[in-house]
Amino acid sequence: MAEEPLSVAVRPVDNLRALASVWTDLEARADGSFFQSWAWTGCLAEERFTDPWLVSAHRGEKPVALGLLNRAARHPLRLDRPLYLGESGVPAMDSVFVEHNGLLIARGEAADLADRCWAALAGVMFKGGRWVLGGVPRSVCPTLPVTGTIHVRAHRPVPYHELLRTPAPVLDRLSSNARQQLRRALRSWEAIGPLRLEIARDETEAENYLTALKGLHQRYWTGRGKPGAFAEPFFERFHRALIRRTGIDQSVDLIRVTAGAHVVGYLQNFVHGGWVAAYQSGFDFSPEVERLKPGMVCHLLAMEYYRQAGMRTYDFLGGEARYKRTFANAETELLWIEVRHKSPWLFGRRKAAPSYTAQAG
Repeated sequence: MAEEPLSVAVRPVDNLRALASVWTDLEARADGSFFQSWAWTGCLAEERFTDPWLVSAHRGEKPVALGLLNRAARHPLRLDRPLYLGESGVPAMDSVFVEHNGLLIARGEAADLADRCWAALAGVMFKGGRWVLGGVPRSVCPTLPVTGTIHVRAHRPVPYHELLRTPAPVLDRLSSNARQQLRRALRSWEAIGPLRLEIARDETEAENYLTALKGLHQRYWTGRGKPGAFAEPFFERFHRALIRRTGIDQSVDLIRVTAGAHVVGYLQNFVHGGWVAAYQSGFDFSPEVERLKPGMVCHLLAMEYYRQAGMRTYDFLGGEARYKRTFANAETELLWIEVRHKSPWLFGRRKAAPSYTAQAG
């Protein structure tokens, strides 16, 4: 039977809630990340995406590629209105910090499908101006239109641990120095009380854990003259909403690690299929226990829990940190890029037809 023809379209989105069913249908047939799921993308979407545009590809009636972008509000000092993939363009709202971003594409689709989607986007109302693509893999770059120039604003290593590489416990796979330090820390915590890892059992407990995580996180960072992740009120509001949004085979795990009655720390991890992302944390770094490596102990216990649960990957997300290098046995890279197109005077001019469709066999 002949393959159904492919259509690629770019259109404004009038109803973000109606997009949910289309997105989750494709999500079940794609290998996207948690950050490409509707749980994340649709969270407070009406507030974040004030001028949303959708680039989509269909085979017949079935969606095979989707990308949600927001056209930033007009700035009095700029001629263009940049397009942001999966972000708003408003720093306060983008403080939630997307990673493993990109077009959501069905498994088994043609290798040039992303190229066609970007070409369609470039061919409509965005011939000039900028696209801002945050937290995308380097493989995105070759798919972007040749009409634009790519500027890498930042690139970050992404260390991760392949949990199922060997059947050995996580601790046994680390360097001898790391094993020695962690075993000493584990013994010290056990002297305070039995170590226990608990995952919040319901939304109420998860919200309570998040409140406690915020307290430890902010105490640590503000004590070092930094604002901390929760400085923006939107950050916390987004994550409290996210707790209630997860779908099949995914979760937002709020984790508490204790030694007897003493709280060692909290983790906020995203689980999506067999992939776990260590997104946020708060640890007891008080002077009397800082030497006991509370952060590393919490991550070690979480990694071992997920390994035994059959998870595939424990991802530390972007950025350099010594503890990430200690635990990681693999690494990838994410880029924060800006695509600048020619003819900036065209940017923002709306064509009479709001949708473009390109047919391909």
